[in-house]
Amino acid sequence: MSHSDDCCHTPEPVPAHRDAEKAASGEECGACDSHPQHGYLGHKKMHLRRLKRIEGQVRGLERMVNEEKYCIDILTQVSAVTSALKSVSLELLAEHMSHCVVRAAQAGGQEAQDKITEANQAIARLVKA
Repeated sequence: MSHSDDCCHTPEPVPAHRDAEKAASGEECGACDSHPQHGYLGHKKMHLRRLKRIEGQVRGLERMVNEEKYCIDILTQVSAVTSALKSVSLELLAEHMSHCVVRAAQAGGQEAQDKITEANQAIARLVKA
């Protein structure tokens, strides 16, 4: 199996000087030279952009309340923020399942069971929200 088949994403190019820093800081999973430790790191910039957008929406909600906007208009925006957060949550969960849980399952043993339990608990929290 090639490196690209084993990894859950295509890593962003990393400057050569950054490789040593990442290895020293523990950001690498250790299974390959460029595979991040956490599944979401391959899409970190995208997630940060989405979270910044959500942050702006929340600030807009605060502004709406300060400006005493109509209740239904505020509730509509709350629904949009909630939907955006759920979308980010589902993406992070999918990345966790395809990276962290799969890697633990491949390793087997107690680590595999712990990751599956952890994922089930996270799913239960998302369903309740």
